[in-house]
Amino acid sequence: MKKIFIIIPLFLSGFLFSQKKPLRRPVKKTGITEKFNYHDEFKKISDEIMMNGTAYNNLGELTKGIGPRFSATPGYTKAVQWAERKLREIGVEKIWRQEAKVPVWIRGKESLQIKTENGTWKNIRMLSFGNSEGTQGKDLTGEIVLINTTSDFNEMSWGQLKDKIVFVNLPLDPRIINTSDSYLITAKSKLISPSVIATTGAKALIIRSLTTANDDIPHAKMIYYEPDDKVKIPAMTIGAKSADELEKLLKKQKVTAKINMTAEAKGETTNPNIIAEIPGKKDDKVIVLGAQLDSWDFGEGAIDDGTGVVQCIEVLRTIKSLGIDNNHTIRVVLYANSENGGQGREMYAAYVKNKDEKHVFALGTDAGGYSPRGFSLDMSPQRRRQIFEWKNYFLPYGVYDFDQTEAIQDISPLKKINVPLAELVVDTQRYFDYHHSVEDTFDKVNKRELLLGAVVMTQMIFMIDKNW
Repeated sequence: MKKIFIIIPLFLSGFLFSQKKPLRRPVKKTGITEKFNYHDEFKKISDEIMMNGTAYNNLGELTKGIGPRFSATPGYTKAVQWAERKLREIGVEKIWRQEAKVPVWIRGKESLQIKTENGTWKNIRMLSFGNSEGTQGKDLTGEIVLINTTSDFNEMSWGQLKDKIVFVNLPLDPRIINTSDSYLITAKSKLISPSVIATTGAKALIIRSLTTANDDIPHAKMIYYEPDDKVKIPAMTIGAKSADELEKLLKKQKVTAKINMTAEAKGETTNPNIIAEIPGKKDDKVIVLGAQLDSWDFGEGAIDDGTGVVQCIEVLRTIKSLGIDNNHTIRVVLYANSENGGQGREMYAAYVKNKDEKHVFALGTDAGGYSPRGFSLDMSPQRRRQIFEWKNYFLPYGVYDFDQTEAIQDISPLKKINVPLAELVVDTQRYFDYHHSVEDTFDKVNKRELLLGAVVMTQMIFMIDKNW
């Protein structure tokens, strides 16, 4: 809070100054200079969305009406049809599909039981990693070995883990205030890589869910086996409370696990990205907004990333409703297969490169629809400085953080072709309570926060369109 109190007076001084001297449009060929007050334009955008925005109702339709929309399932097909209908309803005329190859992975039945030496089998809630190998429906049993740190792992000999079931109890670091940073640091640990653990001769991997919640809800994670893996071991997650209880047991006595998973891969199919755009009035350069249309197979996918989907649609609706004459083409891409492969984003980036399309800017939204706080800017210093100059326009809408520099969502492959990237930054303190779990449901989303995110996204797109 102290940081905010220090920054706000500085912003307000700039705000008052900018009111006295509104920015101007370039001189037209007629020689007439037109005053262009961005504060007024921002207010028009905000009023339209806060009064007439449809994003919240759309999210209810997507999550409650369709539900899970995992890759290569009927749910995803229904989501595609829904998105196309919503885009047509707001008056977007140019809508098309872009097919991407996606894996067909079926979770099937899954169970985890544990037993102490003199005890009976106890069921533990679990979720298989996405794309994990199963046990072919057979029981896989083994003694559990606890690992907490990389040092623990490095100090163990190959024989200590051979034929064991490795349990990694590695919580998100509560000292890191930015929960996204804490998540990424933990997610990149080699301790939660089945390929790394398999090299020790271990039979399976169990990890503590990557969550900030103190409950017993398991949170899914994607798996990546290495091409040269000789053995692909099954991997699963368990809730935070189960993880802590299991660690306490292991410090006192031997514990055995029994795993049964029918998960299996069944080749590939195709799922489409949905692309819609409002053509530019001045040129065919593109400003793109992106969000993932798919979700995990067990949940509604409200915060991840139904909120992003409906915010992107809301941006286009607002541009149409206000009759904004956009200089560049404003395009929305709703990506396929973000959760268990990322093929949709790779397909779109390849399309842009092959078509040699000029993309001016890309904005991603995949952080749960919480209160907007800023934009992470992954672009050249010159471009960053230009956006910094607009801070005072965004401040009345609670947006002040322009200091972050990573945009890691589905727009990220566009960085390889030098597209300036930005990502909506929100207050993520609650995001990882629900992320990748059955608790990711419509009721976790606040209508006002969701609409405010759409407001500042539209404002940013407006500024880019008028100034780049």
